[in-house]
Amino acid sequence: MFKDFLKHLFPRVVLKSNLRFSYTFCLGGLAFTTFIILVISGLLLSFYYRPGVNEAYSSILFMEESVYGGKYLRNLHRNSSHVLLILVMLHSLRVVLTGAFAPPRQRNWVIGVCLLGLVIFESYTGYLLPMDQLAIWATQTGMSLLETVPSGSYFKEILVPDNAGGPLSLIRFYLLHILIAPVSILALSFMHFYLIRKQKGLLPYL
Repeated sequence: MFKDFLKHLFPRVVLKSNLRFSYTFCLGGLAFTTFIILVISGLLLSFYYRPGVNEAYSSILFMEESVYGGKYLRNLHRNSSHVLLILVMLHSLRVVLTGAFAPPRQRNWVIGVCLLGLVIFESYTGYLLPMDQLAIWATQTGMSLLETVPSGSYFKEILVPDNAGGPLSLIRFYLLHILIAPVSILALSFMHFYLIRKQKGLLPYL
């Protein structure tokens, strides 16, 4: 799978017609590049962020005010998360409009939908981490919406056992944001690229 992933990124020969930017707009590649930027910037932010109820917000302030380039890095991470969500949604729309979800690519379409859901979930879990009032209110709103769906109360109890802003909720959101969701996105992305390569893409390679 890893070999096919590298071949997808760096094919030996590509049809001239495959280079048409207007067909795919490179939305998938741009989305994956943005994800890599998020991983790198998030890793650098983790050197200063402290996932504690009383320390999280102060660590953000320290990062922005006392760390060289800290404010730029945090804004890069936050804005990249918005860009990633937009790119994945546009990529999904492009797939729908071009009929690229049809057989034999229906499995890859399901993976793409799962990736969209994971990107939304990743953005949501990161929203609580600054632990300011807006983050707590937004998390409470999201959990209230979750309760309206079947089995939502069960998942809410797992995500926020001590209400939004509690120490257990914060550490769970932190682990979901920096480990579980990113690893899941990366694994599904590898599978996504593997299937594209296996199915020779929308515009086949030689």
